[in-house]
Amino acid sequence: MEKIDELLINQYAQEVIAIELILKRFNELTLDEKREYLSLFIGYFIIQSKPFDSDIPKAIEESKLKPTYTPCIMIKKGVATHNLLTISKLPEDELNKVLRLFLSIFKIAYLRRYEEEKENTNKWWYWDLSDKNNVDKILNR
Repeated sequence: MEKIDELLINQYAQEVIAIELILKRFNELTLDEKREYLSLFIGYFIIQSKPFDSDIPKAIEESKLKPTYTPCIMIKKGVATHNLLTISKLPEDELNKVLRLFLSIFKIAYLRRYEEEKENTNKWWYWDLSDKNNVDKILNR
């Protein structure tokens, strides 16, 4: 994935952009690319943000998905790497739901870490990503 994709995910977590922009980019990918995006890209971000299994109910609610949808049922087993990989292998017609759910989980954990790390000048993903100067610095690195 490109630097812009990393930036967009972090901007989404900071509520700078709407999920629709990420969904649009996601839906331009092939099926294999979508699976890689979910498992290796977003999955990596989720694990790095250190979510708790107790974040799952709130993530389902914030994703605005029905708790009976397959990805929501599956995520209740936990946010361990192997479970995220399994969920990312669902049929293609489920993958937008998976993306919404994964982004919600990431956002919850990210915001918890953001409060601790936002003053860290070495971690651009915790900078104020609504600031155009910060965005330009990130994209021009």
